[in-house]
Amino acid sequence: MTTQPFLCFTSTIPESVPAAETLPRGQMGSKGHQLHIFFFPFMTPGHMIPMLDMAKLFAIRGCKSTLIATPHDEPTFLKSIARPKDLGFDIDVVTVTLPLKEVGLPEDSDDLNKITAPEMRKQFMRAVMMLDQQLELLIQKLAPDCLISDTFFPWTTEIAAKCGIPRLVFHGTSAFSVAGMECVRLYEPQKKVSCDSEHFVIPNFPGEITMSRMQLPDFLREETEFTKFIKEVKESEKRSFGVVMNSFYELEPAYADHYRTFLGRRTWSVGPLSLCNNETEDKAHRGSQASIDQHECLKWLDSKQPNSVIYICFGSMANFNAAQLHEIAVGLEASGQQFIWVVKKDPNVEEGKEEWLPDGYESRIRNKGLIIRGWAPQVLILDHDAIGGFVTHCGWNSTLEAVTAGVPMVTWPVAAEQFFNEKFVTRVLKIGVDIGVKQWVRLIGDSVKSERVEEAVKRVLVGGEAEELRRRAKALAEMGRGAVEEGGSSWSDLGALLQELRLQRLAHDKKI
Repeated sequence: MTTQPFLCFTSTIPESVPAAETLPRGQMGSKGHQLHIFFFPFMTPGHMIPMLDMAKLFAIRGCKSTLIATPHDEPTFLKSIARPKDLGFDIDVVTVTLPLKEVGLPEDSDDLNKITAPEMRKQFMRAVMMLDQQLELLIQKLAPDCLISDTFFPWTTEIAAKCGIPRLVFHGTSAFSVAGMECVRLYEPQKKVSCDSEHFVIPNFPGEITMSRMQLPDFLREETEFTKFIKEVKESEKRSFGVVMNSFYELEPAYADHYRTFLGRRTWSVGPLSLCNNETEDKAHRGSQASIDQHECLKWLDSKQPNSVIYICFGSMANFNAAQLHEIAVGLEASGQQFIWVVKKDPNVEEGKEEWLPDGYESRIRNKGLIIRGWAPQVLILDHDAIGGFVTHCGWNSTLEAVTAGVPMVTWPVAAEQFFNEKFVTRVLKIGVDIGVKQWVRLIGDSVKSERVEEAVKRVLVGGEAEELRRRAKALAEMGRGAVEEGGSSWSDLGALLQELRLQRLAHDKKI
């Protein structure tokens, strides 16, 4: 591993990199040379974390990066960018305030994890759409050259156009999943099967990928308000300057090409974005405050053999009831394997007395298992040699972080595009085994018995199948690291994008 502060930054600049990237740091401040980019993430960890990484990456490549946060998220953003800022990179945070009161939500509802009821979700999205005037004022005041905003902010395409700057869409998932869902949305194969469990092949999509209606998001199964919203999102995407992806070309060449050519989207793959965090401190400070001291966590992992520990985490949004958590606990213990298990903390229950916890469990697994209640430093954990497998909900950040670490997966999708990500991991990349869930749900995962947990954990940790999965995963990890290094595919894609944005600014300045 390199000893530089960030893997994506190198001291030698290739001739193909646009001129502003060759300037000494002290000369980057003038408007004449430095691109200024606004980054506007959706207000949930799975969307914010990669956008924070992307803002760091653009700053490393010579841009001025300005992140837009709510007052609730501002402290997390500031903590995440503290080290690159101290190193002299031009990165900062500005705030917008969600009009929660105006839409009938409590003042503390800017934490999306507190938004659970469908009506509250609608109110929250209304509040988000009401940020248009605040965004427009910020653009007028700070004069960025480009706005990179979350796919869930379709209205920002018009704001950017009104202000005379390009808008880039950020998809927090893979080309495989974005293009796969779009083909389902456009060609509606789910309407041609006789029942929810019958499988269909995704039409006009590489690889003969099969899905069932049960595995699709609810807005693709039936007409909902969200179906109309997704249509707005896609129309807005077509009118935008293009799309930036947290992926790398070598990971999904057929699907990156399909998205660009068949579906006609201009895209730039600039990931894996998590590789911007090369130091232990950077990895530890991604997202919320960790519920375990990073040194305690690393010390525990250091005492284990390579590839001997399974890591279990289901992201920030998915929930499991007490009965399901109990099944996971029993399955992990029965497997006889060592594990780190991240469980959501219940503030109303004393630690160690949760309903799901088997009697005497933590004393029995003291040397074999570590339970983290709350937020875990995931990249730090996955990158450790002791981790041999990852039980995941297949959120794209988690999936790509596992790919980048060379760790095979047990796939347990719940919601969003996670069943598509599962297909990508198990059928295309062939670096994971599915645990067998069949049903897309919004928050509470499909029920899985302890025996299936036990079997899946053993499959990815021990035996010949595990070795083959690990071999494939390690090869992909090498490709991912190569993609972000100087001259790699993601490095070059970002360089090409920055050049295009400079040309856009020059054209705009000439009109003025």
